[in-house]
Amino acid sequence: MIERWIYEKLLAALTDTRVVLLNGARQTGKSTLAKGIAEMHAAPYLSLDDPTILALAKADPDALVTGHAGLIVIDEVQHAPELFRAIKRVVDTDTRPGQFFLTGSANVFLLPKLAESLAGRMEILPLDPFSQSELAGKAGNLIDRLFSGKTWGPARRTVNRLDICERMIAGGFPEAVSRRTGERRTAWFRSYIAALLQRDVRDLANIEKLTDLPKLLSFLAARTSGLMNVAEISRVIDIPHTTLQRYLALLEAAFLFRPLPAWSANLGKRLVKSPKIHLLDTGLAAHLRGTTNAKTLSLSPDIGPLLESFVVQEIRKQLTWSRQVAGAWHFRTATGSEVDLLLEAPDSRVVGIEVKAAGSVTQGDLKGLRVLSEALGERFVAGAVLYLGEQVLPLGGAIVALPMSVLWQADD
Repeated sequence: MIERWIYEKLLAALTDTRVVLLNGARQTGKSTLAKGIAEMHAAPYLSLDDPTILALAKADPDALVTGHAGLIVIDEVQHAPELFRAIKRVVDTDTRPGQFFLTGSANVFLLPKLAESLAGRMEILPLDPFSQSELAGKAGNLIDRLFSGKTWGPARRTVNRLDICERMIAGGFPEAVSRRTGERRTAWFRSYIAALLQRDVRDLANIEKLTDLPKLLSFLAARTSGLMNVAEISRVIDIPHTTLQRYLALLEAAFLFRPLPAWSANLGKRLVKSPKIHLLDTGLAAHLRGTTNAKTLSLSPDIGPLLESFVVQEIRKQLTWSRQVAGAWHFRTATGSEVDLLLEAPDSRVVGIEVKAAGSVTQGDLKGLRVLSEALGERFVAGAVLYLGEQVLPLGGAIVALPMSVLWQADD
């Protein structure tokens, strides 16, 4: 079994928090972790995918959650929002930690009534598809290394362009990764999208007609790593603006759509405020783009956007278990200087990451990082250019070129 790096955080949360919610898209491995937690604590495991249990949860939620001396594990809790109020009543009376371990496939941050009902009583931890470091079994974390301020000595790491393309196309969903042939993986993604749009998204929306969602999802995949322009999307795929905003919110609530917001700060310059388009998983995006052959992708001039999204999603995954807490944004000025990924710590220190689909790095590739460094001064801790070469190359100041494989190879 592949080890999940967030597991220790889950166990720690159960020692001091009344309710712990593991939140993430369908088929990312939440049920596997939930069953493991239930077995460890000899706790009852209740799945709301079971129609009988779901019917009880809706009809009499208090009966389902009361009368348990220890931990109770409830899987796919979003199917019965009624449970949140019932759980609140239990933990307001009994303040012991570790009473409920929940999983959900709907983003409660975008369903505020659910989140507010357990505010201050529940810790929410995200679970993404497998990261490359989890698949490799190596717990190195690039975020911690960059924020540490340590210098990088010259080194060579194994980088294979075709291998990286295969990783992008496979993505991180456990079931997709386990399928070795492109045809079988394509079949899985096709059924996954159909089931998610027909069931989970419709449940969230509580409406029957969502016929434009597959078209919208394919359009977003085609514009991966591009700036979000709602007016253009509305015009091109012929969806009214208000309907489009609702559909985007639904895709985000189901974790399929994960836009990267623009970073803004008082730097005395105009900054672009549009978010960048990213889907949850590059395997999903590649399927929707019709990109299923790694060798073809490795030779394609269109590799850049998918590679950028690959790095963004890997870093987002690492943020869920890194020691260093940070928020993720992109940076772009009105004059065109940009950094693909900007990480800002709570103390305002900043790391910039630029992605290049090439085996070498030029001075022009450093423009955005240098603009950011000059604007921030001492707040700028480090800049990294992740590229398809093998050398670790100090580029002056706090900027370094790093092979793409640092995302899954342990620190030296």
